[in-house]
Amino acid sequence: MPTEGGRMVPDAMAGPGGDAVPGPTLNRLLSVMGAGALELCVAPRGLEVVVEGVTVLDPLDRGPARGQVLLAVGVDPRSAAAVDAVREAAGSGAVAVVFGQGGSGPLPGALRAAAEDGGTALLLRTAWCGWTELVGALRAGLVLSGSPADPAVSAVPPGDLNGLADAVAVLVGGAVTIEDLESRVLAYSSTKEEVDELRRLTILGRRVPEWRVSAMREAGFFRALWGSGDVIHRPAHGDNPERLVVAVRAGGEVLGSIWVAAAGGDLPPHAFDTLRSAARVAATHLLHHRSHRSHARLAEDAARALLDGRGSAAVLTERTGIPARGHCAVLAVRTGASGRAEETAKLCALLAVRCGAYDVTPVVLPVDRGALVLLGALHQDVRRAGEQVARTGAALVRQVADTFGPDARIGLGTVVETLADLPGSRRSADLALRALLSPGEHRTVAFASEVAETIALNQMLDTLTGTGTETGTEPAPDTPVARLLAYDAGHGGGTMVRTLRAYLDHFGHVPDTARALGVHANSLRHRIGRLTEVSGLDLGSPDARLLAQLQLRLLEREGGQD
Repeated sequence: MPTEGGRMVPDAMAGPGGDAVPGPTLNRLLSVMGAGALELCVAPRGLEVVVEGVTVLDPLDRGPARGQVLLAVGVDPRSAAAVDAVREAAGSGAVAVVFGQGGSGPLPGALRAAAEDGGTALLLRTAWCGWTELVGALRAGLVLSGSPADPAVSAVPPGDLNGLADAVAVLVGGAVTIEDLESRVLAYSSTKEEVDELRRLTILGRRVPEWRVSAMREAGFFRALWGSGDVIHRPAHGDNPERLVVAVRAGGEVLGSIWVAAAGGDLPPHAFDTLRSAARVAATHLLHHRSHRSHARLAEDAARALLDGRGSAAVLTERTGIPARGHCAVLAVRTGASGRAEETAKLCALLAVRCGAYDVTPVVLPVDRGALVLLGALHQDVRRAGEQVARTGAALVRQVADTFGPDARIGLGTVVETLADLPGSRRSADLALRALLSPGEHRTVAFASEVAETIALNQMLDTLTGTGTETGTEPAPDTPVARLLAYDAGHGGGTMVRTLRAYLDHFGHVPDTARALGVHANSLRHRIGRLTEVSGLDLGSPDARLLAQLQLRLLEREGGQD
């Protein structure tokens, strides 16, 4: 694709008689890319405006931008700078401006008004699609949307990769798989012929076996495939039949590959030409798939935004079908495993599948070392809804423990009346989960109300240590307990801290404390006198005793003292 002034410019299409016809329109570009990467907000001149290229908005280099889609990287759409950017883009002839999501809430009226007045379309990049990924998708989309329509495209809906695989299989007379750049299977054709073992393993595992990928990588096959613009032929070998493979690309972007395996005979002579044509058709479908990803990903994005307090219940309803009004709740899940990406993906898949068996509508979100599960469409009676949540949580924690180990825990969020109230349910689920993870707690699943005492203790301990557990577990400097810790560190043995803990645990009863420590009562009285002298602790003050008790509990819970 040629460039002009550093901008990406699609080739002009050739019309009848060799005349150049206008390039791709905004409507065609958005259709090819799918709905997952860009969200259209305003299109004052409609969508049939011609797009000549894509460029990044640079405040220090405001050159002509006629026909360009400008990417406003780093500009908050809710700022005054965004309004200025739209006005200047309109003045320079840009057809559209793309902003990141920025903060929460609706876009300012001034921004929409600037777009309407200037005749410039306004779009938002979806939260999960990064700028780098978006640039690649737009580059490919410009090429594909500027290409003449292929009859095969209209035969298969955009993004229907299984339909495309079946159509290609009929045309080439073989078994087809469509793969991404990581050799994961995106789609495969159905066939009545008996398939070879490699194809069977690939389809069952939804990816090419790792041993096969490693062998092809070492042989330099992938370098040849991604660098080639043509079909590569792999002759039959042993039980493996003849295969053809071609890279699918657009605008310099490699999107994936199409594999054809002979089934029940040799591949026909026309298979090479057919596969070349199929790769051009497949580019549109793969770009649509990559940009759109999946409905589940869009639902996840809407749910995450809502739980973070920056999203819309209406958007979540639109993407999941969960009614905006109706009982719902959140579960906070922790496995106790390492939290690696593959483990988190496995956890989310398990939760999504298992929730389907308990008459609830779930949305599962991966989080650090675990997952959040949004349960919607619960029973209309709040008591019955609570029972649903409890049953689901109890069943899930057993299944998670069977897969990931006995440290699995699930905090149950309170049942709320609307999707808009879910942030509150999420907070209670997080509190319950933290309580379940506290030392000495043996339950694996609970509502916040069932572990209220532990939650209250956690909150008090957080206050003592600052704003939360991230600040550390050492007591504030110059408190009596801090002085005792320093004294024990200099004299060894931890005698003073152990004595104070035992004394407070036995409510100041000297005989019981002496027996617990294994010392004579008179020795204990002498030690307590020394303890108060060193620490300055007023054992007659209820507030001083409470503070010391909480600080000692904090040290005990975090392993600071034996």
